[in-house]
Amino acid sequence: MIYVRNALKSLLNLFLQPPCPLCQRSTSSDLCPYCERQLHTCQQKNPEARWLEPIPVFSWGVYGGSLKRAIAAMKYENQPQIAHLLGRWLGEAWLLKPPKSNANLIAVPIPLHTSKLKQRGYNQAALIAESFCQTTGLKLETNGLVRIRETKAQFGLSASEREKNLAAAFVVGKGLRRYPNATVLLIDDIYTTGATAAAAVQTFSQCGVDVLGLAALATTAKDK
Repeated sequence: MIYVRNALKSLLNLFLQPPCPLCQRSTSSDLCPYCERQLHTCQQKNPEARWLEPIPVFSWGVYGGSLKRAIAAMKYENQPQIAHLLGRWLGEAWLLKPPKSNANLIAVPIPLHTSKLKQRGYNQAALIAESFCQTTGLKLETNGLVRIRETKAQFGLSASEREKNLAAAFVVGKGLRRYPNATVLLIDDIYTTGATAAAAVQTFSQCGVDVLGLAALATTAKDK
């Protein structure tokens, strides 16, 4: 009788567990163990390999496969919990191989325009940054940068079109005024051509704010 009850309890727990957002298997975690293992195959061996001028970039993984699928689910399928998980992994990678230490470093996520934020319900970069900072102990300023102009999706645009698309898109946020001598570390989900990061860096530079670099979940090319 006890065996039957335990079996029924295990079966009930299985059905009560939410599905993994990537494969629909039942799981008690944000992602099932199988999908977590698949994601780790996308992890970069040298996350600091692109920590180079003009915009140093630190990235956890390569944009493709399971990581591409996870980022799409996070952004377009209302799965914000993925941002918390991947942000923690990004933070753990930073702690293992921090490119540069800075006592006044402030993490600032790349913002969404208010219309896009209202539509999606959350800014994935802000969620990544929140988890990243909880892991690393860095300070977070979610209002350090503000997107004042709604822009087109960058996908499919040429380099010059991307630059024009992002012209005057950002302003330094009021939240950064609390840190007069701060150095900014930008946080985003994907680094592709660098147009968005370049526009953000230019905005900060015009206000005399130094930017250390950008930490992203993924870059579109493997490190050499």
